[in-house]
Amino acid sequence: MTSSTLTRLAATQVELEIPITSEELEAAQERAFRKLAKNVRLPGFRQGKVPRKVFEQTYGAQSIVSQAMDDVVPEVYAKAVREHDLEPIDRPRMELISDNDGNPTGLKAVVDVRPSIDLGTYKGVEVEQATPPVTDEDVERSLLTLAKDRATLVPVERPAKLGDVVTMDYEGKIDGVAFEGGTAQGQTTELDEERFIPGFATGIAGMSAGETKDVEATFPEQYGQPDLAGKQAVFTIVLHDVKELELPPLDDEFAKSISENQTLDALRDDVRKRLEAISTSRMRRAIGNALMEKLLETQSFELPEILVEREIDQMINDASGSAARSGVTFEEYLAQSGKTEDALREEYRRGAQARVKGTLFIEAVAKAENIAATPADIALELESLARQYGQPVEKIRAALGNNVLSLMDGIVRNKTLEFLIDHAKVVEPA
Repeated sequence: MTSSTLTRLAATQVELEIPITSEELEAAQERAFRKLAKNVRLPGFRQGKVPRKVFEQTYGAQSIVSQAMDDVVPEVYAKAVREHDLEPIDRPRMELISDNDGNPTGLKAVVDVRPSIDLGTYKGVEVEQATPPVTDEDVERSLLTLAKDRATLVPVERPAKLGDVVTMDYEGKIDGVAFEGGTAQGQTTELDEERFIPGFATGIAGMSAGETKDVEATFPEQYGQPDLAGKQAVFTIVLHDVKELELPPLDDEFAKSISENQTLDALRDDVRKRLEAISTSRMRRAIGNALMEKLLETQSFELPEILVEREIDQMINDASGSAARSGVTFEEYLAQSGKTEDALREEYRRGAQARVKGTLFIEAVAKAENIAATPADIALELESLARQYGQPVEKIRAALGNNVLSLMDGIVRNKTLEFLIDHAKVVEPA
């Protein structure tokens, strides 16, 4: 086949001009004729045995040409992509080239491609990261949390304090007007300041059963519902009862009741190991974030606009889903935040560009290091998903369908980031 020619239209877009020889076209037309004639019946001929000339007289030669082009175009396009070592990121926009008689002679294809990335040095990069130890206090705090999960509630005749479990009615108002989600009857909850907006739990502490009180609390500036963010509310609280948590004694019997450990000391060791594993995981995540930030600062390459727009689309979908979970439509969410969808897209653009840049860089490292998703990697990921959703592996695999490719992409990204972390030079902060 005659070589195709490549014209670079932009850093991430090229035009291919691909000739189609008469030999290729004739071979494709012959294949097309055999495919079309397979089920044709005409008087005087057996099914599938109609001569091509008779077929063309009956159905027209153009039907063969159209079918032939459907076959030959993907073939010659794929050859041209391999010839120029391109990595398309979207379907090409194609245009047939014909001679004066209308016979196809070639193909023009405009293709969005991955940018060229000069990776530079990505191994041995220095990052600062503290490695805080797991302390005895951390272990005891975790044991206390385990004990609280098995605590019993005991009614008390005293004012409520933080850590108690109370039953109450409440009605919240902002500037004297009740707001959605701010009212409840017979609500039983633990008075933990971290569970509520600032001021709510501490305002209830000190109240006695049967008492009614107005409690002031302020919604955080970054609250999930924009119409409430940063506003002060007044909650009218009616306290019905107060109970305290009575914890089981931390002893060997407690260890046996919640684990396979036979002694409290063995349970302590188990808890310490789990906390150390969590700490290591968090530390590696922090190293990965710092490492990617440092590596991407050194990178400057064009981003395919189509990938940025897709990422923005995904962020818009996420925002819409979050709004729906909060009980409002996306249109209501936009109205509450005082933004249009176009304004929100522009607000997301910088974040989307950062995500795309990071993804392209990781993929380039994976290619350079021949990092791939092995069958064993896929099997482990499927088993993890099966445990997560409580379903058999076969059902998870069937549910994924073609999305198994996205699963493989995710595996490669994670393996590549782990590779970069393993090859980083981690130092303690000065």
